[in-house]
Amino acid sequence: MQDPKAEIRAMVDRETRAWDALDVETLLDLFHPDMVWPWPPSPRDHDPARWIFVLGRFDRARWAAAWGELFATHELVHNRREIARIEVTPEADGALAVVDVDTLWRSRADGAVQHWKGRAGKVYARVDGEWRMTMHTGLLDYGVSAGTAAGTPRTPPPPADPPARTSAPPS
Repeated sequence: MQDPKAEIRAMVDRETRAWDALDVETLLDLFHPDMVWPWPPSPRDHDPARWIFVLGRFDRARWAAAWGELFATHELVHNRREIARIEVTPEADGALAVVDVDTLWRSRADGAVQHWKGRAGKVYARVDGEWRMTMHTGLLDYGVSAGTAAGTPRTPPPPADPPARTSAPPS
């Protein structure tokens, strides 16, 4: 077995490259079939009692369609991600990656921007010898890093504003 922290770092790096390349299939390959993705209505909604589910439990076809639509309608301006912490269970069967995200999209239709900015908690499980993402919190502003500077406005991704459910939340 390789170093579990290095394996998780590789998972985060693979996800970042997939966003950079607008590669839906690689993104989808990261997820466990039981993946769920709670999303805060704003980056300051730290209380999980307010969080919502945008796409429900992982459904490859539904999530592929959502990201395909996002990629077709928006240009990726930049995608900066920095790993703040990786923690692995003593049994090396679960892990948490804390990632600061700064991703900027521009609508091809009207130039409007969507700025995904904040800190994510990505939870992984080792399943049949491979790491799979099982849960991911939406981006939150903790005011503790360059990626989550307090007072920075952020437009949520399309699905974070119900009832529009046309694309998936950022990863």
